[in-house]
Amino acid sequence: MLYRTMPKTKEPLSILGFGCMRLPTANRGIDEQAALKLVDMALERGVTYFDTAVPYHMGASEPFLGRALARDGKRSKVKIATKLPHWQTSTKRDMEAVFSSQLANLQTDVIDYYLVHSLNADTWARARAAGVIEFLEKAKRDGRIRFAGFSYHGSREGFKPIVDAWNWDFCQIQYNILDEQNQAGTAGLEYAASKGLGVVIMEPLRGGNLARTPPSEIQAVWNRAAVKRSPAEWALRWVWNRPEVTVVLSGMTLPEHLEENVRIAEAALPGSLSADELSLAGEAATAYRRLMKVGCTGCQYCLPCPAGVDIPGCFDAYNNFHLFQDRSAAGFYLIRMSGALGKPALASQCVRCGACLKKCPQSLPIPDLLPDVAKTFEGPLFRIKAAGLKTAVKVQRLWTLFKDKLEASRKKKRA
Repeated sequence: MLYRTMPKTKEPLSILGFGCMRLPTANRGIDEQAALKLVDMALERGVTYFDTAVPYHMGASEPFLGRALARDGKRSKVKIATKLPHWQTSTKRDMEAVFSSQLANLQTDVIDYYLVHSLNADTWARARAAGVIEFLEKAKRDGRIRFAGFSYHGSREGFKPIVDAWNWDFCQIQYNILDEQNQAGTAGLEYAASKGLGVVIMEPLRGGNLARTPPSEIQAVWNRAAVKRSPAEWALRWVWNRPEVTVVLSGMTLPEHLEENVRIAEAALPGSLSADELSLAGEAATAYRRLMKVGCTGCQYCLPCPAGVDIPGCFDAYNNFHLFQDRSAAGFYLIRMSGALGKPALASQCVRCGACLKKCPQSLPIPDLLPDVAKTFEGPLFRIKAAGLKTAVKVQRLWTLFKDKLEASRKKKRA
């Protein structure tokens, strides 16, 4: 594992950070044993930076990380980063209450790297008026927060004023081969670094899409490289090539993800990609943008939808269907969205209430995009297929219940 020093804190941090937004799941919750295994693997391989937040896994991420790091003195080996959900607060007293609950969730007395979550120009104005700077200064003075920063999801124009507004220790921005000009972008990365801020990168793989087997047009670009790399390696090495970057967060769901990311991190020195390799990355990015239908990263900030639409799931299936020519995406959409395994979450359920527009970090016109998703997947036979699937699932459940009762009866007779 390679390490880079956070400029203001002077702490060496693993260049690979463990993002706790995409932990393995089971039965609609975190798969505790699988997730604990991942945490242990990350620690063994030198990962020292763990990032979480209140909304991740619908509130379950912070408590899980607290339990994971409370075992066998693991907390002392890592730096915890979590975030203030400023939209839940309107006063410093609110902030104190939320922060106290986060300390309890994480089973710690101090947060190493604390961020004001998901700022843009408007939300920063409200958070500042509510007293967020005074709250951070007090918590830093009394030792409950070691270093303070902010994560950003807004326009390029709104980024610099926030950097200049206070003596931040670090910031967190979305940055990858597709987002050089989006949000803070390269200009924001360079500006934050010029002010002495450490920079943590989120979404280096654009919600995992940049790690998938790419369309043939993009693979043809990578095939021209002298050094052969996986799609994930190209994307991660491109970000780590920037010397301004301190830590890159990756939401690792499987052991294979962790192993590959650690392997890549062992050689990802700044400036290690050649000019020809950077040129190829630019060509690949152009091709991705041309082929991608919706720029959704799957962050789930738009949820819950008042109408019950699984917005990230809809866009994931839509992008996979078009960008990766993945025809199984239609089956995925049918199974996941029809309500056969839970509540219906169809794109066609959208009532254009606009609640998602206020929460989307990518500023996507979600109500305008969802009808295209519905048109793609919800054809004339969709309702019939959905009804058939629901019936099949119900029959399977009844059959399982019958077998369980039958076996219990047999055991009782044998006893």
